[in-house]
Amino acid sequence: MKKEMQQLVDKGVMLPLMEEFYTIQGEGFHKGTAAYFIRVGGCDVGCHWCDVKESWNAELHPPTAIEAIVGNAAKYSKTIVITGGEPLTWDMGPLTEMLKAKGMQTHIETSGAYKLTGIWDWICLSPKKMKLPTEEVYKVANELKVIVFNNDDFRFAEEQAAKVGPDCILYLQPEWSKREKMSPLIVDYVMQNPKWKVSLQTHKYLNIP
Repeated sequence: MKKEMQQLVDKGVMLPLMEEFYTIQGEGFHKGTAAYFIRVGGCDVGCHWCDVKESWNAELHPPTAIEAIVGNAAKYSKTIVITGGEPLTWDMGPLTEMLKAKGMQTHIETSGAYKLTGIWDWICLSPKKMKLPTEEVYKVANELKVIVFNNDDFRFAEEQAAKVGPDCILYLQPEWSKREKMSPLIVDYVMQNPKWKVSLQTHKYLNIP
């Protein structure tokens, strides 16, 4: 049975669902927008400051039929955010086709470390030094969100910004545990380099998921 289920997961018709919830998008371009989040388990990028490390091991999260996932999402919102974990660990084609068939807006938050699959209205690329994005995802990213944990991340941010398209919106976001130290540096950096914008995790300030 397990082998058959794994085949369905590999095809993207079942996904290791960690959690799903209706909330306000807290970060980036769509912050303040009501959205339904689908958090898929599985990630081997390994950011030491990740705030959802429980998402890393896909085996902890039950394979769930995408029909059920889409059915739940449809009750709440037309704006759907697929996050993780790293959602591109899996084939996002079947899930996004089903969401689009119901007229939903599909957004993804990804490190871009794996092949881009799925049909997306908005791609938030948040690259990580440990496992860089694929070349293809840079070209189609709508926003680039670089997490600033230390001073070297400003250098990394510029390196990544050089690879995205001219219309991609550029964000610097303080890592939550370092926000008091890094936020003033980000503010100064953005004022000196106004192609960048500041992104904050406003959902954490609002104390919502």
